[in-house]
Amino acid sequence: MGNQIYVIGHLNPDTDTVAAAIGYAWLLHERDLADTIPARAGAINQQTAWVLKRLGLEAPILINDASPRFESVVIRLDTALPDSPLREAWGIASRTWGVAPIVTEEGVPFGLVTGKSLFSLVSDLVGPNPQRRDLRLTEILDIPCREACDTTIHKFSLNGRIRDSLHRILRAESDDFFVVDEQGNYMGVCRQRDLLNPPRMKVILVDHNEPRQAIANLEEAELLEILDHHRLGNPHTHAPIKFTVDIVGSTSTLVSEKIEESGLAAPPAIAGLLLAGVLSDTLILTSPTTTGRDKKAAERLARWAFVRGGPLAGETIQSYGQQVLSASAGLATRDPEEIVNTDLKQYEAGGYRFAIAQAEVTDLVQLAESRDKLLAALTKLRDKRTLDFAMLMVTDVVRGSSRLLITNEPPELSDLPYPPQPDGTRLAEGVVSRKKQLLPVVLGLLER
Repeated sequence: MGNQIYVIGHLNPDTDTVAAAIGYAWLLHERDLADTIPARAGAINQQTAWVLKRLGLEAPILINDASPRFESVVIRLDTALPDSPLREAWGIASRTWGVAPIVTEEGVPFGLVTGKSLFSLVSDLVGPNPQRRDLRLTEILDIPCREACDTTIHKFSLNGRIRDSLHRILRAESDDFFVVDEQGNYMGVCRQRDLLNPPRMKVILVDHNEPRQAIANLEEAELLEILDHHRLGNPHTHAPIKFTVDIVGSTSTLVSEKIEESGLAAPPAIAGLLLAGVLSDTLILTSPTTTGRDKKAAERLARWAFVRGGPLAGETIQSYGQQVLSASAGLATRDPEEIVNTDLKQYEAGGYRFAIAQAEVTDLVQLAESRDKLLAALTKLRDKRTLDFAMLMVTDVVRGSSRLLITNEPPELSDLPYPPQPDGTRLAEGVVSRKKQLLPVVLGLLER
Protein backbone atom coordinates (compact mmCIF):
# COMPACT_ATOMS: atom_id res chain seq x y z
CA MET A 1 0.00 0.00 0.00
CA GLY A 2 2.97 2.31 0.54
CA ASN A 3 1.96 5.88 1.17
CA GLN A 4 -1.40 5.67 -0.58
CA ILE A 5 -4.26 7.28 1.33
CA TYR A 6 -7.83 6.23 0.60
CA VAL A 7 -10.49 8.92 0.99
CA ILE A 8 -13.77 7.07 1.43
CA GLY A 9 -17.39 7.78 2.31
CA HIS A 10 -20.08 5.76 4.06
CA LEU A 11 -21.84 2.54 3.09
CA ASN A 12 -24.63 2.93 0.53
CA PRO A 13 -22.90 6.02 -0.89
CA ASP A 14 -24.96 9.00 -2.04
CA THR A 15 -23.90 11.89 -4.24
CA ASP A 16 -22.50 13.98 -1.39
CA THR A 17 -20.30 11.19 -0.03
CA VAL A 18 -18.90 10.36 -3.49
CA ALA A 19 -18.36 14.04 -4.28
CA ALA A 20 -16.62 14.64 -0.95
CA ALA A 21 -14.31 11.64 -1.50
CA ILE A 22 -13.30 12.74 -4.99
CA GLY A 23 -13.08 16.43 -4.10
CA TYR A 24 -11.08 15.99 -0.90
CA ALA A 25 -8.71 13.48 -2.50
CA TRP A 26 -8.07 16.04 -5.27
CA LEU A 27 -7.40 18.82 -2.74
CA LEU A 28 -4.97 16.76 -0.65
CA HIS A 29 -3.08 15.76 -3.78
CA GLU A 30 -2.88 19.33 -5.12
CA ARG A 31 -2.17 21.04 -1.80
CA ASP A 32 -0.04 18.46 0.03
CA LEU A 33 1.19 16.30 -2.89
CA ALA A 34 -0.36 13.36 -1.05
CA ASP A 35 -0.88 10.06 -2.88
CA THR A 36 -4.64 10.10 -2.36
CA ILE A 37 -7.15 7.75 -3.96
CA PRO A 38 -10.92 8.42 -3.82
CA ALA A 39 -12.88 5.32 -2.86
CA ARG A 40 -16.45 4.20 -2.19
CA ALA A 41 -17.94 1.63 0.16
CA GLY A 42 -20.76 0.41 -2.06
CA ALA A 43 -22.54 0.61 -5.39
CA ILE A 44 -23.11 3.96 -7.07
CA ASN A 45 -26.78 4.99 -7.00
CA GLN A 46 -28.77 6.24 -9.99
CA GLN A 47 -28.38 9.92 -9.19
CA THR A 48 -24.63 9.77 -8.63
CA ALA A 49 -24.13 7.70 -11.79
CA TRP A 50 -25.97 10.38 -13.78
CA VAL A 51 -23.85 13.18 -12.29
CA LEU A 52 -20.57 11.34 -12.94
CA LYS A 53 -21.57 10.62 -16.54
CA ARG A 54 -22.68 14.22 -17.11
CA LEU A 55 -19.31 15.48 -15.86
CA GLY A 56 -17.19 12.82 -17.55
CA LEU A 57 -15.76 11.52 -14.27
CA GLU A 58 -14.96 7.96 -13.23
CA ALA A 59 -16.52 6.42 -10.13
CA PRO A 60 -14.13 5.99 -7.17
CA ILE A 61 -12.67 2.53 -6.65
CA LEU A 62 -14.74 0.09 -4.60
CA ILE A 63 -13.34 -1.02 -1.22
CA ASN A 64 -15.39 -3.46 0.85
CA ASP A 65 -13.23 -3.63 3.96
CA ALA A 66 -10.00 -2.33 5.42
CA SER A 67 -8.45 -5.63 6.46
CA PRO A 68 -4.89 -6.03 5.07
CA ARG A 69 -4.64 -8.38 2.10
CA PHE A 70 -1.83 -10.41 0.61
CA GLU A 71 -1.37 -7.82 -2.13
CA SER A 72 -0.01 -5.45 0.53
CA VAL A 73 3.01 -7.68 1.30
CA VAL A 74 3.68 -9.54 -1.97
CA ILE A 75 7.11 -9.14 -3.59
CA ARG A 76 7.41 -10.13 -7.25
CA LEU A 77 10.73 -11.96 -7.37
CA ASP A 78 12.42 -13.11 -10.55
CA THR A 79 11.68 -16.73 -11.50
CA ALA A 80 13.23 -19.74 -13.19
CA LEU A 81 11.62 -22.62 -15.10
CA PRO A 82 11.46 -26.13 -13.61
CA ASP A 83 13.78 -27.53 -16.30
CA SER A 84 16.26 -24.66 -16.15
CA PRO A 85 19.68 -25.46 -14.65
CA LEU A 86 19.92 -24.91 -10.94
CA ARG A 87 22.53 -22.18 -11.53
CA GLU A 88 19.67 -19.87 -12.59
CA ALA A 89 17.85 -20.36 -9.29
CA TRP A 90 21.19 -19.99 -7.48
CA GLY A 91 21.66 -16.58 -9.08
CA ILE A 92 18.15 -15.45 -8.11
CA ALA A 93 18.54 -16.68 -4.53
CA SER A 94 21.81 -14.78 -4.18
CA ARG A 95 19.96 -11.56 -5.02
CA THR A 96 17.00 -12.15 -2.69
CA TRP A 97 16.82 -13.38 0.89
CA GLY A 98 17.91 -16.87 -0.24
CA VAL A 99 14.83 -18.04 -2.16
CA ALA A 100 14.13 -18.55 -5.85
CA PRO A 101 10.59 -19.09 -7.18
CA ILE A 102 10.27 -21.81 -9.80
CA VAL A 103 7.34 -21.15 -12.13
CA THR A 104 6.12 -23.09 -15.16
CA GLU A 105 5.93 -21.62 -18.66
CA GLU A 106 2.18 -21.21 -18.07
CA GLY A 107 2.90 -18.94 -15.11
CA VAL A 108 1.85 -21.43 -12.41
CA PRO A 109 4.03 -21.75 -9.27
CA PHE A 110 5.95 -25.03 -9.19
CA GLY A 111 8.00 -24.65 -6.02
CA LEU A 112 10.67 -22.69 -4.17
CA VAL A 113 14.38 -23.26 -4.14
CA THR A 114 15.59 -22.42 -0.63
CA GLY A 115 18.64 -23.10 1.48
CA LYS A 116 16.79 -26.00 3.08
CA SER A 117 15.77 -27.52 -0.25
CA LEU A 118 19.34 -27.18 -1.60
CA PHE A 119 20.75 -28.92 1.47
CA SER A 120 18.21 -31.69 1.00
CA LEU A 121 19.32 -32.12 -2.64
CA VAL A 122 22.99 -32.26 -1.73
CA SER A 123 22.24 -34.78 1.01
CA ASP A 124 20.42 -36.97 -1.49
CA LEU A 125 23.29 -36.73 -3.97
CA VAL A 126 26.22 -37.16 -1.63
CA GLY A 127 25.04 -38.45 1.74
CA PRO A 128 24.12 -42.03 0.92
CA ASN A 129 26.84 -42.42 -1.80
CA PRO A 130 30.35 -42.07 -0.31
CA GLN A 131 31.98 -42.80 -3.67
CA ARG A 132 30.43 -39.60 -5.07
CA ARG A 133 31.68 -37.26 -2.35
CA ASP A 134 33.95 -35.59 -4.91
CA LEU A 135 30.92 -34.38 -6.85
CA ARG A 136 31.74 -30.92 -8.21
CA LEU A 137 29.59 -27.87 -7.49
CA THR A 138 29.34 -27.20 -11.22
CA GLU A 139 27.73 -30.61 -11.70
CA ILE A 140 25.13 -29.81 -9.04
CA LEU A 141 24.37 -26.47 -10.68
CA ASP A 142 23.60 -28.27 -13.95
CA ILE A 143 20.78 -30.24 -12.31
CA PRO A 144 17.23 -29.08 -13.27
CA CYS A 145 15.64 -26.72 -10.80
CA ARG A 146 12.71 -29.10 -10.31
CA GLU A 147 15.07 -31.50 -8.50
CA ALA A 148 15.92 -28.89 -5.85
CA CYS A 149 12.42 -27.50 -5.29
CA ASP A 150 10.25 -27.54 -2.23
CA THR A 151 6.88 -28.16 -3.89
CA THR A 152 4.84 -28.05 -0.68
CA ILE A 153 4.73 -24.25 -0.51
CA HIS A 154 1.33 -22.81 0.44
CA LYS A 155 -0.42 -20.52 -2.04
CA PHE A 156 -2.60 -17.57 -1.08
CA SER A 157 -4.86 -15.38 -3.20
CA LEU A 158 -3.66 -11.86 -3.97
CA ASN A 159 -7.00 -10.39 -2.84
CA GLY A 160 -7.39 -12.68 0.16
CA ARG A 161 -7.49 -11.25 3.67
CA ILE A 162 -4.41 -12.12 5.70
CA ARG A 163 -6.45 -12.51 8.89
CA ASP A 164 -8.46 -15.36 7.31
CA SER A 165 -5.29 -17.43 6.72
CA LEU A 166 -3.30 -16.80 9.90
CA HIS A 167 -3.78 -20.36 11.21
CA ARG A 168 -2.38 -21.86 7.98
CA ILE A 169 0.48 -19.37 7.99
CA LEU A 170 1.47 -20.18 11.58
CA ARG A 171 1.19 -23.95 11.10
CA ALA A 172 3.23 -24.02 7.90
CA GLU A 173 6.79 -25.35 8.04
CA SER A 174 7.94 -22.80 5.48
CA ASP A 175 8.48 -19.10 6.19
CA ASP A 176 7.84 -18.18 2.54
CA PHE A 177 4.62 -18.47 0.53
CA PHE A 178 3.36 -18.02 -3.00
CA VAL A 179 0.81 -15.35 -3.85
CA VAL A 180 -1.38 -16.06 -6.88
CA ASP A 181 -4.20 -14.36 -8.78
CA GLU A 182 -7.72 -15.72 -9.25
CA GLN A 183 -6.51 -18.02 -12.04
CA GLY A 184 -3.71 -19.44 -9.90
CA ASN A 185 -0.95 -17.58 -11.76
CA TYR A 186 2.23 -16.48 -10.01
CA MET A 187 2.07 -12.94 -8.61
CA GLY A 188 4.97 -13.07 -6.19
CA VAL A 189 6.24 -14.32 -2.84
CA CYS A 190 5.58 -13.16 0.71
CA ARG A 191 7.33 -13.80 4.01
CA GLN A 192 5.79 -14.87 7.30
CA ARG A 193 7.29 -11.95 9.23
CA ASP A 194 5.58 -9.49 6.87
CA LEU A 195 2.26 -11.35 7.13
CA LEU A 196 2.29 -11.14 10.92
CA ASN A 197 2.76 -7.37 10.81
CA PRO A 198 1.23 -6.17 7.53
CA PRO A 199 1.02 -2.48 6.61
CA ARG A 200 -2.32 -0.92 7.52
CA MET A 201 -4.49 0.77 4.93
CA LYS A 202 -4.37 4.54 5.44
CA VAL A 203 -7.89 5.91 5.47
CA ILE A 204 -9.65 9.28 5.62
CA LEU A 205 -13.40 9.12 6.30
CA VAL A 206 -15.69 11.69 4.72
CA ASP A 207 -19.43 12.25 5.26
CA HIS A 208 -19.62 9.84 8.21
CA ASN A 209 -17.91 9.03 11.49
CA GLU A 210 -19.87 6.08 12.91
CA PRO A 211 -18.13 2.69 12.54
CA ARG A 212 -21.39 0.92 11.66
CA GLN A 213 -21.67 3.14 8.58
CA ALA A 214 -18.03 2.62 7.55
CA ILE A 215 -16.26 -0.09 5.58
CA ALA A 216 -15.82 -3.40 7.40
CA ASN A 217 -12.83 -3.93 9.70
CA LEU A 218 -12.10 -0.23 9.97
CA GLU A 219 -10.23 -0.99 13.22
CA GLU A 220 -7.53 -2.71 11.15
CA ALA A 221 -6.84 0.46 9.16
CA GLU A 222 -4.77 3.49 10.08
CA LEU A 223 -7.40 6.21 10.41
CA LEU A 224 -5.86 9.60 9.61
CA GLU A 225 -8.77 12.02 9.49
CA ILE A 226 -12.55 12.48 9.57
CA LEU A 227 -14.43 15.21 7.69
CA ASP A 228 -18.17 15.11 8.34
CA HIS A 229 -21.43 16.94 9.10
CA HIS A 230 -23.36 14.26 11.03
CA ARG A 231 -23.90 13.45 14.71
CA LEU A 232 -20.99 11.95 16.64
CA GLY A 233 -20.51 8.22 16.90
CA ASN A 234 -16.84 8.15 16.03
CA PRO A 235 -14.53 5.12 16.33
CA HIS A 236 -11.71 4.75 18.85
CA THR A 237 -8.25 5.59 17.56
CA HIS A 238 -4.76 4.65 18.74
CA ALA A 239 -3.38 8.14 18.14
CA PRO A 240 -4.74 11.66 17.71
CA ILE A 241 -6.26 12.39 14.30
CA LYS A 242 -7.65 15.39 12.43
CA PHE A 243 -11.36 15.53 13.20
CA THR A 244 -13.78 18.00 11.62
CA VAL A 245 -17.53 17.76 12.21
CA ASP A 246 -19.40 20.94 11.39
CA ILE A 247 -23.00 22.11 11.22
CA VAL A 248 -23.59 22.42 7.49
CA GLY A 249 -25.94 20.72 5.09
CA SER A 250 -23.32 18.86 3.08
CA THR A 251 -19.78 17.54 3.43
CA SER A 252 -19.15 18.91 -0.06
CA THR A 253 -19.60 22.36 1.51
CA LEU A 254 -16.72 21.65 3.90
CA VAL A 255 -14.53 20.42 1.04
CA SER A 256 -15.24 23.54 -1.02
CA GLU A 257 -14.32 25.75 1.95
CA LYS A 258 -11.01 23.94 2.38
CA ILE A 259 -10.28 24.35 -1.32
CA GLU A 260 -10.91 28.10 -1.08
CA GLU A 261 -8.80 28.37 2.10
CA SER A 262 -5.92 26.79 0.18
CA GLY A 263 -6.12 29.47 -2.50
CA LEU A 264 -7.08 26.91 -5.13
CA ALA A 265 -10.02 26.56 -7.50
CA ALA A 266 -11.45 23.13 -8.29
CA PRO A 267 -11.52 22.07 -11.97
CA PRO A 268 -14.97 22.51 -13.58
CA ALA A 269 -15.86 18.80 -13.42
CA ILE A 270 -14.90 18.36 -9.77
CA ALA A 271 -16.56 21.66 -8.87
CA GLY A 272 -19.71 20.41 -10.63
CA LEU A 273 -19.58 17.17 -8.67
CA LEU A 274 -19.18 18.98 -5.35
CA LEU A 275 -22.03 21.31 -6.31
CA ALA A 276 -24.21 18.27 -7.00
CA GLY A 277 -23.29 17.00 -3.52
CA VAL A 278 -24.42 20.27 -1.94
CA LEU A 279 -27.64 20.53 -3.96
CA SER A 280 -28.66 16.89 -3.47
CA ASP A 281 -28.10 16.94 0.30
CA THR A 282 -29.88 20.28 0.75
CA LEU A 283 -32.62 19.73 -1.87
CA ILE A 284 -31.39 22.71 -3.87
CA LEU A 285 -30.76 24.74 -0.70
CA THR A 286 -34.33 24.34 0.62
CA SER A 287 -33.80 21.63 3.25
CA PRO A 288 -33.88 22.61 6.97
CA THR A 289 -30.26 21.48 7.10
CA THR A 290 -29.23 24.27 4.74
CA THR A 291 -27.01 26.99 6.24
CA GLY A 292 -25.62 30.24 4.94
CA ARG A 293 -22.33 28.46 4.39
CA ASP A 294 -24.03 25.96 2.05
CA LYS A 295 -25.43 28.83 -0.01
CA LYS A 296 -21.99 30.45 -0.22
CA ALA A 297 -20.49 27.08 -1.15
CA ALA A 298 -23.04 26.67 -3.95
CA GLU A 299 -22.20 30.11 -5.31
CA ARG A 300 -18.47 29.39 -5.07
CA LEU A 301 -18.75 26.02 -6.79
CA ALA A 302 -21.07 27.40 -9.46
CA ARG A 303 -18.44 30.04 -10.28
CA TRP A 304 -15.87 27.29 -10.80
CA ALA A 305 -18.21 24.84 -12.55
CA PHE A 306 -20.29 26.94 -14.94
CA VAL A 307 -17.35 28.16 -17.00
CA ARG A 308 -17.29 28.41 -20.77
CA GLY A 309 -16.08 25.16 -22.28
CA GLY A 310 -16.87 23.17 -19.14
CA PRO A 311 -19.41 20.33 -18.96
CA LEU A 312 -21.93 22.59 -17.16
CA ALA A 313 -21.54 25.73 -19.25
CA GLY A 314 -24.80 27.68 -19.41
CA GLU A 315 -26.37 26.04 -16.34
CA THR A 316 -27.61 27.79 -13.20
CA ILE A 317 -27.76 26.50 -9.64
CA GLN A 318 -31.50 25.98 -9.96
CA SER A 319 -31.48 24.28 -13.39
CA TYR A 320 -28.58 22.00 -12.49
CA GLY A 321 -30.07 21.18 -9.10
CA GLN A 322 -33.40 20.17 -10.66
CA GLN A 323 -31.56 17.85 -13.05
CA VAL A 324 -29.63 16.28 -10.18
CA LEU A 325 -32.75 15.65 -8.10
CA SER A 326 -34.73 14.38 -11.09
CA ALA A 327 -32.00 11.83 -11.84
CA SER A 328 -32.93 9.90 -8.69
CA ALA A 329 -36.68 10.43 -8.70
CA GLY A 330 -39.04 7.53 -9.34
CA LEU A 331 -40.14 4.30 -7.71
CA ALA A 332 -41.89 2.35 -10.46
CA THR A 333 -38.81 1.87 -12.62
CA ARG A 334 -36.55 0.73 -9.77
CA ASP A 335 -36.29 -2.57 -7.95
CA PRO A 336 -37.84 -2.32 -4.44
CA GLU A 337 -34.81 -3.98 -2.81
CA GLU A 338 -32.52 -1.49 -4.52
CA ILE A 339 -34.67 1.38 -3.24
CA VAL A 340 -34.52 0.33 0.42
CA ASN A 341 -30.80 -0.47 0.27
CA THR A 342 -29.43 2.46 -1.75
CA ASP A 343 -29.57 5.30 0.78
CA LEU A 344 -29.64 3.38 4.04
CA LYS A 345 -28.16 4.09 7.45
CA GLN A 346 -28.18 1.91 10.56
CA TYR A 347 -28.47 3.10 14.15
CA GLU A 348 -28.71 1.82 17.72
CA ALA A 349 -30.74 3.48 20.47
CA GLY A 350 -32.84 2.46 23.46
CA GLY A 351 -31.82 -1.17 23.06
CA TYR A 352 -33.01 -1.26 19.43
CA ARG A 353 -31.04 -1.88 16.26
CA PHE A 354 -32.76 -0.24 13.32
CA ALA A 355 -32.26 1.29 9.90
CA ILE A 356 -33.75 4.25 8.07
CA ALA A 357 -33.66 4.36 4.28
CA GLN A 358 -34.61 7.35 2.18
CA ALA A 359 -35.88 7.57 -1.38
CA GLU A 360 -36.58 10.79 -3.27
CA VAL A 361 -39.50 11.23 -5.68
CA THR A 362 -41.09 14.14 -7.52
CA ASP A 363 -44.54 13.30 -6.14
CA LEU A 364 -46.00 10.90 -3.56
CA VAL A 365 -48.75 9.61 -5.86
CA GLN A 366 -46.46 6.91 -7.24
CA LEU A 367 -46.05 5.47 -3.73
CA ALA A 368 -49.50 3.84 -3.85
CA GLU A 369 -48.65 1.23 -6.48
CA SER A 370 -45.23 0.45 -4.97
CA ARG A 371 -46.16 0.41 -1.26
CA ASP A 372 -46.67 -3.36 -0.84
CA LYS A 373 -43.48 -4.26 -2.70
CA LEU A 374 -41.51 -1.70 -0.72
CA LEU A 375 -42.83 -3.05 2.59
CA ALA A 376 -41.88 -6.57 1.54
CA ALA A 377 -38.38 -5.38 0.62
CA LEU A 378 -38.14 -3.50 3.91
CA THR A 379 -39.13 -6.62 5.85
CA LYS A 380 -36.52 -8.66 3.96
CA LEU A 381 -33.92 -6.02 4.77
CA ARG A 382 -34.85 -6.11 8.46
CA ASP A 383 -34.56 -9.90 8.62
CA LYS A 384 -31.33 -10.06 6.63
CA ARG A 385 -29.59 -7.54 8.87
CA THR A 386 -31.20 -8.86 12.08
CA LEU A 387 -32.72 -5.47 12.90
CA ASP A 388 -35.54 -4.79 15.35
CA PHE A 389 -37.32 -2.57 12.85
CA ALA A 390 -36.73 -0.74 9.58
CA MET A 391 -38.13 2.44 8.10
CA LEU A 392 -38.31 3.92 4.60
CA MET A 393 -38.68 7.67 4.22
CA VAL A 394 -40.14 8.51 0.79
CA THR A 395 -39.52 12.21 0.23
CA ASP A 396 -41.29 14.44 -2.27
CA VAL A 397 -38.45 16.79 -3.21
CA VAL A 398 -40.80 19.17 -5.03
CA ARG A 399 -43.39 19.74 -2.30
CA GLY A 400 -41.10 19.19 0.68
CA SER A 401 -42.94 16.36 2.44
CA SER A 402 -42.44 12.67 3.23
CA ARG A 403 -44.33 9.44 3.84
CA LEU A 404 -42.95 6.83 6.24
CA LEU A 405 -43.16 3.07 5.82
CA ILE A 406 -42.25 1.14 8.97
CA THR A 407 -41.91 -2.60 9.36
CA ASN A 408 -42.24 -4.08 12.85
CA GLU A 409 -42.88 -0.67 14.40
CA PRO A 410 -41.97 -0.72 18.14
CA PRO A 411 -44.55 0.58 20.65
CA GLU A 412 -42.31 3.56 21.49
CA LEU A 413 -42.90 4.96 18.01
CA SER A 414 -46.67 5.06 18.42
CA ASP A 415 -46.16 8.65 19.61
CA LEU A 416 -44.53 9.76 16.37
CA PRO A 417 -45.96 13.17 15.44
CA TYR A 418 -46.76 11.95 11.95
CA PRO A 419 -50.41 10.88 11.53
CA PRO A 420 -51.12 7.35 10.23
CA GLN A 421 -52.70 7.17 6.79
CA PRO A 422 -55.34 4.70 5.50
CA ASP A 423 -52.65 2.80 3.57
CA GLY A 424 -50.60 2.16 6.74
CA THR A 425 -47.95 4.80 6.07
CA ARG A 426 -47.35 7.93 8.14
CA LEU A 427 -47.50 11.43 6.69
CA ALA A 428 -44.59 13.65 7.70
CA GLU A 429 -45.55 17.10 6.44
CA GLY A 430 -42.56 19.36 5.88
CA VAL A 431 -40.09 16.62 6.81
CA VAL A 432 -37.35 16.13 4.20
CA SER A 433 -34.20 15.59 6.27
CA ARG A 434 -33.49 12.23 7.84
CA LYS A 435 -30.57 13.62 9.81
CA LYS A 436 -32.03 16.83 11.19
CA GLN A 437 -35.78 16.22 11.29
CA LEU A 438 -36.69 12.52 11.43
CA LEU A 439 -33.79 10.90 13.30
CA PRO A 440 -33.86 13.22 16.36
CA VAL A 441 -37.58 12.51 16.83
CA VAL A 442 -37.07 8.75 16.54
CA LEU A 443 -34.08 8.77 18.92
CA GLY A 444 -36.00 10.93 21.41
CA LEU A 445 -38.85 8.42 21.59
CA LEU A 446 -36.60 5.37 21.82
CA GLU A 447 -34.32 6.80 24.51
CA ARG A 448 -36.83 8.48 26.80
